[in-house]
Amino acid sequence: MGKALNQVPAASRRRFLQGLSAATVTGGLAVAGSSASMASAPAINSRANGTGKGYRTNLVLLGTAGGPTVLSDKRYGISTAVTYQNKVYIVDLGHGSHMRLLSAGFGSDAFGGTSMAKIRGIFFTHMHSDHVVEWPAVYATASMNTVGRTIPEPIQVFGPGDRGSLPRVFPPNRPAPPVYNPGDPTPGIAGMTGYLRQAFAADFNDRARDSNFASPDTTFGVHDIDISPYWAPDPDGVPPRLAAPIHVWQDGDVTITATLVDHRPTAPAFGFRFDTPDGSVVVSGDTGVSQNLIDLARDCDYLVHEVIDPQFAEDLAAILPPQIAPAVKEHLLVSHTTIEQVGRDVAEVAGAKNLVLSHMVPTENPMSRWREAQKGYSGKLIVGEDLMQLGVGAKHE
Repeated sequence: MGKALNQVPAASRRRFLQGLSAATVTGGLAVAGSSASMASAPAINSRANGTGKGYRTNLVLLGTAGGPTVLSDKRYGISTAVTYQNKVYIVDLGHGSHMRLLSAGFGSDAFGGTSMAKIRGIFFTHMHSDHVVEWPAVYATASMNTVGRTIPEPIQVFGPGDRGSLPRVFPPNRPAPPVYNPGDPTPGIAGMTGYLRQAFAADFNDRARDSNFASPDTTFGVHDIDISPYWAPDPDGVPPRLAAPIHVWQDGDVTITATLVDHRPTAPAFGFRFDTPDGSVVVSGDTGVSQNLIDLARDCDYLVHEVIDPQFAEDLAAILPPQIAPAVKEHLLVSHTTIEQVGRDVAEVAGAKNLVLSHMVPTENPMSRWREAQKGYSGKLIVGEDLMQLGVGAKHE
C-alpha cells in the first residue's frame, strides 16, 4: 500500500477499496483522512476562525476536501465564500456545505436570519458531483431557509451550460459505456435545476397547497454562463486561451468575472474572480496548470487553488485493476494541479500575494508536505482548513 493511502484510517481504507470501481474512481478524486492529523482540524460546529474579524471583505473556506468519496467528517466538501459587508457569494456546494454556512456564522445575528438570508450569488465551477451535490438541498429547501432575508432580488446562480457533446472515452481503444439520459446527456446548471423541479414536485406541491410556500423559482435566478463567443466544447475538453475574462455579474461594488480552466475532459469548467473595493479573490475550481487562470489571477490578493499530491495518484494507480489504473492516473495528474506546480507554476507567475490551498487530495497529508508548495513561490502560502476566515485589504472596524 502506498504512502498516501496509508494515511487513511484502516476501516475507511477497507471501505474505500471494497467499493472501488471504474465508475467511483474516475468520477473524481478520493477524500482521504488521517486520524493523527484530524485532531487539529476545526470542530464541525465551530465559528469561522482565522484573521477575518474586522474586515469589510472576507474569504471564508467552508469546505476544503477534494473529491466525491467521503472518508472523513473533519473536512467537508469543497465550498468557498467571499463576503463583502453583509453580502455573501458562494463558489460550489460540496458535501455538507449548507451546514457550513451556519458553522461559518452566516446564520448568526451578525448576518441575520437563516443560513441563506444574506446570500447574493452562488457560482458553480463545473458539473462534477462533488461541486454541485448540495445544490438539490439548497434549491429544495430555499423557502424554509431564507427567513429574515431582506434582499428583494432573487439569489443569482451561475454555472456551466450544456456542453453540447459527450467527453471522449479514455483509453480510446475501450468500448464506449452506455450513455445516461441519452436525450439530454450533458445538462448544465439550468438544465439540472429543471430536473430538480421535477424530482421534488411532490414536496413543492404539498407545501404550496398546504402552507402556501413559495416556489424556489422565486428565490433563485439560474443562469448558464454563455461561452458561445469563445468556444464550443469538443470531446477532449481542452479550452482555448481567452483574450480577456468573461464578465459574469456586477453586483454593486462587487465585480465577478470568470475564465475557462483546463479540467479536461470536463467542460466547460470555470475559475472565478471577485473584485471588491478592498481587493480581489480568485477561486480556481478544478484545473491543471491553466494560463487562463493565471491571467485571471494577475496580482490578486488571494488565490484559492486546488491541489493534489502526485504520490497519491501513483499509489492509487498501483493498486487498481490494470484496466482502469491508466485512466485514473491520467485524470488525476493531467486535470489537477500538483503540490510542486501550484506555487511555482501558477501563483508565482500570476503574482498572487497569497496562495490558499484547498480542494486538497489526500485531505490529511502531513502539513510539511503541503508546505512544499512554497518552493518557487515568493508570496505567502496558506494551507486551507475548513472555516478559516481571511480578511482582504484593510480593516474597517
